[in-house]
Amino acid sequence: MAESGSDSTADMFGLDGAVIDRTAEKAEMETDRLVGALDVLHAELIGRHSNLERTTEYVTEGGVRAYRVEDSVWDDFLDEFDFESNTEAAVRYAHTEQARLLFAKSVRGDDHFGPDEEGVVVGIDTAEQF
Repeated sequence: MAESGSDSTADMFGLDGAVIDRTAEKAEMETDRLVGALDVLHAELIGRHSNLERTTEYVTEGGVRAYRVEDSVWDDFLDEFDFESNTEAAVRYAHTEQARLLFAKSVRGDDHFGPDEEGVVVGIDTAEQF
């Protein structure tokens, strides 16, 4: 496990520390850099929580909500940020991997995402406070 505290920050993002660490390794980036990008995105995702809830399929597991979205949702969302392409790919991958895990764990979810589908994960306890 990374020494960056990815386990402790995972609760804040709704992403498992292991998912964050695997994603950072796959993207060949430092875990702290990925966690920083996820932190920046998290506040914006909280603001979109209610819209995603109304417009997309989702499952809720352990205080975390996973949404199945078209990849264009991520395209539009990431247009608002100035991330390098590898950072964009890493945050998308981390969210999608966690969403797949949550859909697979859910009784009513289907973890077979289509080729044009990705995942968004938001801790709903945090989101509900806003």
